[in-house]
Amino acid sequence: MSTLTVRKLNVDLSRGFDRYWLKDEVYRSAFLNALSMSFPLGEQMFIDSVRAVPPDAILDPALRAEVKDFVGQEASHRYVHQQYNAELVRQGYEYVLEEKTRKRMELIARLPLHDRLAITCALEHYTAMLADFVLRHPEWLDGAEDRMRTLWSWHAAEETEHKAVAFDVYKTVGGGYWKRVLWYLHVSLVFWWEMSFQTVDNLKRDRRLWKLSTWPGAARAWFGRKGLAWHLVKPGLDYLAPRFHPWQHDNRDLLQMWLESNDDAFRSIGSTPA
Repeated sequence: MSTLTVRKLNVDLSRGFDRYWLKDEVYRSAFLNALSMSFPLGEQMFIDSVRAVPPDAILDPALRAEVKDFVGQEASHRYVHQQYNAELVRQGYEYVLEEKTRKRMELIARLPLHDRLAITCALEHYTAMLADFVLRHPEWLDGAEDRMRTLWSWHAAEETEHKAVAFDVYKTVGGGYWKRVLWYLHVSLVFWWEMSFQTVDNLKRDRRLWKLSTWPGAARAWFGRKGLAWHLVKPGLDYLAPRFHPWQHDNRDLLQMWLESNDDAFRSIGSTPA
């Protein structure tokens, strides 16, 4: 059996949510909104990358089952963040990088399979690092509307659960070290530049970019005692190790703790038999 479970989130975003859904943390709202804007296109790219692997290239039936459930989980994330982003549009936000991102996804789709998977592995490592942070430091979402806290925590839990699937597929089809690392370095530059650019645009639309009250919160978010920057350094560098594997950082205890504490937040659709 697959170790993954496809779940349906019990959160209804049709009623919308507050513009400043994370209480007074304007910067954190803008940053998380920027992440959400990027997710539907990114998650479709992840799905397309693993689906491009010929079925007979993955001999391990357990990994084949996990690929199917990986696709199911990412499709659920894509759907929920499409709803989320539709509300952002109603509030006057714009995903200003959408056209550029679509063109980049079209280019990625034409790359050789190993390159597509290496890019997916790199981005999955970023989502895994961010997910671990959210699960390990739930106080980062203190003040969030209940539905939004649940949405981000659920996404973090499932990103943790499937964080090794694309990596295992990459290794199974013969992906090498240098391709993985070089694409990771490239992806890192693009990811952080685009997240910063979109976050700044979100703050402009809030008319909060030039307010002094915005930036102490931003500094705390990144460089406070439990800031995001400190959390990303070690796992970010670990990816460069030749023998790296995502489960060398075993945080299944955080995943299990969240699932047990929030079993009313989702409905299990099931997992795919091997």
